[in-house]
Amino acid sequence: MLRHFPEPHFDYPHQKRDYQIVVFTFTCTAICLSLDGFSPQWLQWVLAFFGYLFLVLLLARESKLVRAQVFVALLFATVGEIFASPYMEGYIYRFGSVPPYVPAGHGMVYLTAIILARSGFFLRYARKIALFVVLIGGLWSAWGLLIAERSDQIGAILFIAYLLYLFKGKSPMVYLGAFFITSWLELVGTSAGTWAWAVVDPASGLTQGNPPSGVAAWYCLVDAVAMAGAVPVLNFFEQIKKRICRVEQIAN
Repeated sequence: MLRHFPEPHFDYPHQKRDYQIVVFTFTCTAICLSLDGFSPQWLQWVLAFFGYLFLVLLLARESKLVRAQVFVALLFATVGEIFASPYMEGYIYRFGSVPPYVPAGHGMVYLTAIILARSGFFLRYARKIALFVVLIGGLWSAWGLLIAERSDQIGAILFIAYLLYLFKGKSPMVYLGAFFITSWLELVGTSAGTWAWAVVDPASGLTQGNPPSGVAAWYCLVDAVAMAGAVPVLNFFEQIKKRICRVEQIAN
């Protein structure tokens, strides 16, 4: 079951910048979501400005493929936010609408999952981290189903979906990273009151926690879309670049 995770016997290199980015994004997530839990709505635009600025700076030294993946993930996750929150009301933000910093936040979250996946620590201890995630996620789901005052049926279903991604999907290391950053932002955001999940999921009629325990499964879907869409996006922009060069050559 753990065979498709990296072997623990190799000396994987540690890149200091990767760990700095991870600490930075986890800290920024906590600060941003905590501030938005009690601040006036106009502050969301300030948070959005810094969110996009930080995202651009973080992507500056990444490869074109990673940039394309983050771009696709950002677009897909934002469309999903609009559908799931204002339209379906599966969860509601404090002011009703999706905050303007959320798209940039999704980009940073997905980039963090990628960076965790390639970090020396995660590669070295991938199998132990996977077992830890299964244990903690399983206990969280069981607690939501059997013990919590607020039943979490959706969380248990999502966690099963997450396990399928983790052990059968194409990017198991990214899914490991996604579990930590998405669980972190969900726990901080709901605790601060920045958003709240509906007691009953409007699509299925099943109960869900605040947040659902298996919420990381949604980012596995985001990764699948990002992986599939990155190369076509790169090819599209490459074609545009070639056409511009041809026009310039003709003009000269």
